[in-house]
Amino acid sequence: MKAEFHSKIENNSLLLKIKGDLIGDDSGPRLVGLVSDGLQDGVKNCIIDLSEVRYISSSGIGVLITVLTKMRNAGGEVYLASPSEHVKKLLIITKLNNIFNVFDTLEEVLKQFK
Repeated sequence: MKAEFHSKIENNSLLLKIKGDLIGDDSGPRLVGLVSDGLQDGVKNCIIDLSEVRYISSSGIGVLITVLTKMRNAGGEVYLASPSEHVKKLLIITKLNNIFNVFDTLEEVLKQFK
């Protein structure tokens, strides 16, 4: 299933909800574009809700790292929320759990900004 995105900006944070498989097809550049647009609008944080992501390929990992690099270069941060067990294992195997801020629920991430 091709990835679909829903985005909104609240309190200087870009909230991205991804649904489907993040495989780096044309969805990768679209996701990076949303983040670039958010940065132009003054966003300082990017919260990515992974609760409905079934699979992430190596290209999908590259997209996440690109988003992280863009945000950090602009003085921002990326937070990953609600990864499935499969995605959580992938983050651990690739050691990306040490690079990204990973939270079990979206609510936990949102508490960081209150």
